[in-house]
Amino acid sequence: MAALFAASASATALAADYEIRIGHVTSDKEPVHQAIEQFSKNVEEMTDGRVTFQIFPNAQLGSNPEVYEQMRAGAPIITVSDPGYLSDFVADFGVLGGPYLMEDPRDFSKLIASDLYADMKDSLRAESDIELLSLNWLFGSRHMLSDKAISNPEDIAGMTFRTPPNAMWVETFDAMGARPTQLAWAEVYSGLSAGVVEGAEAPLPSLYGAKLYEVKKTISLTGHFKGFTGLVINSGYFSTLPEDIQKILSEQAIAAGEFMTDLMLTSEEEWIEKLEAEGVTFNRDVDVAAFQEKTAEVYTKFPDWTPGLYDEVRAILDN
Repeated sequence: MAALFAASASATALAADYEIRIGHVTSDKEPVHQAIEQFSKNVEEMTDGRVTFQIFPNAQLGSNPEVYEQMRAGAPIITVSDPGYLSDFVADFGVLGGPYLMEDPRDFSKLIASDLYADMKDSLRAESDIELLSLNWLFGSRHMLSDKAISNPEDIAGMTFRTPPNAMWVETFDAMGARPTQLAWAEVYSGLSAGVVEGAEAPLPSLYGAKLYEVKKTISLTGHFKGFTGLVINSGYFSTLPEDIQKILSEQAIAAGEFMTDLMLTSEEEWIEKLEAEGVTFNRDVDVAAFQEKTAEVYTKFPDWTPGLYDEVRAILDN
């Protein structure tokens, strides 16, 4: 019996033909981590254990740029990416992360199903060796955290606001009248504490997961970005995988995005309650129309975009 068990255990170990790491910089308490767990569980089951994953949250594999570098070098790594990073390789991706692009986040699925998106994916693969498995993971509506309520652009004028190293964020906060200051996510807590920046912005789960409520106590529900993320892998490594595994990875990355989107859309009030329990005050009196008017010019600031790109995106969303 012992010999039989040992043989069975050995066979199970050998069944894992492909070991892939998944690294991300956010907390293991956030919805994105739940979606990654869902993705990895489903893929392992559907491949009968031929693919296994190790998940590294909280920047355990390094900062976003460090993990991206490992992935692009061909390491068996999947990581979370967004239109801002992808626009470094295919400029047109940047439009997908613009301010007030859509009212209903579910409309983003129209873009994912479009020929425009398919062409952008093909260009990304050809120009950067990045395989975009999915980009339909709703990371959440992004809101502003500071010492005071921010109800209109006048309230943010002159404030130093943390942004990631992302041209769309910088242009957007500049258009609002703020002073965008680039900090890595891991540095935001200390940056707010030391007064390097006066405010930060992120989806509610990220504000909670990073414990930024310990530093600033007012969140204004500006919803200036409805951020979508997804999974990327090195296209060279991806091409070495059997076709059935490629298909499962792609399909389950999209399915996990649908799971995360539903999770985000149904849990906002729960996150508000959690943050209120930590002493946070919410400002719901936001003049969204004023912010929309201020940031409309952002879509004219990217000369590398394909001419007429924003109009094409609007036509897809408004159809």
